[in-house]
Amino acid sequence: MAAYLLRRFVSTIAVMAMVGMFVFLLLRLAPGDPAAMMAGRSATAEMIAGIRKTLGLNDPMPVQFIRWVRDMLGGDFGISIFSGRPVLELISQRLEPTLSLSILTMILSVSVGVSVGILAAWRTGGLVDRLLAAFSAIGYSVPVFVIGFFFIYFFAIRTHWLPVQGYIPIDDGLGPWFVHLILPSVALGLAYIAFIARVTRASMLEVLSEDYMRTAAAKGASSYALLFHHALKNAGVPILTVIGISFAYLIGGVVLTETVFNIPGIGRLVVDAINNRDYPIIQSVLILTSALYVLINLAVDLAYTLIDPRIRY
Repeated sequence: MAAYLLRRFVSTIAVMAMVGMFVFLLLRLAPGDPAAMMAGRSATAEMIAGIRKTLGLNDPMPVQFIRWVRDMLGGDFGISIFSGRPVLELISQRLEPTLSLSILTMILSVSVGVSVGILAAWRTGGLVDRLLAAFSAIGYSVPVFVIGFFFIYFFAIRTHWLPVQGYIPIDDGLGPWFVHLILPSVALGLAYIAFIARVTRASMLEVLSEDYMRTAAAKGASSYALLFHHALKNAGVPILTVIGISFAYLIGGVVLTETVFNIPGIGRLVVDAINNRDYPIIQSVLILTSALYVLINLAVDLAYTLIDPRIRY
């Protein structure tokens, strides 16, 4: 295990280095000048040149990249070009809404998706199985922002059952916090529910057809024991894999969801930073997101050993 962790650590460093170079070059080579945007339309060429010098944008790209990596390794992710505040401070202020939305969405997706997938596999060809097929087609094909606008129109504007937009911090009350996250969590989680449910169903069907499952049933094992003690445990590796993938992909869906439901999270921060060409914010969020993605994959790989004792690293 120690050797495996060491190899993964080395590979993680290599991956993060490539991601950092890609993000840095992509933003620098993209059209648009942040100095000109900061100066405004009435700015002179001298004003723009002064801002570029202050921001260090006139330095060669290798110099800018080395300076950025050096500062980041020291815990300094830079200063926002437009707000003039530390990037980590801005990210930390937006972290709670994003984490709340992501965690609540994953709890909903995993609990509903795995349950529906197990039931569909147990009663294959039944009503739940057919409904899952139809639901999966809708969940895969309809974008999250379309579902979000529909939810806002029906549940908020038309019926006034739930709040339209916004976010309430958890410190202001668990009830208001939960109520404001119901619509965005369901809108964001529908695709992941369908994805997890389909994979769970396929994995469970494969295990249920094994000889040892028929042997357990012939020995009088109950339906609960067959499904959860024997089948689910042996089908857990593909299910855990898709849960980890879903959590990683969730990061991209949060951006659209926060924009539709006006949630002041990291997704909204990134959108505003892209519109303003705020390099430090965009670079920092992408790097931190990539690191989280790598850590999630590592955690999933390590969790395999808890589900299947035959897996060793």
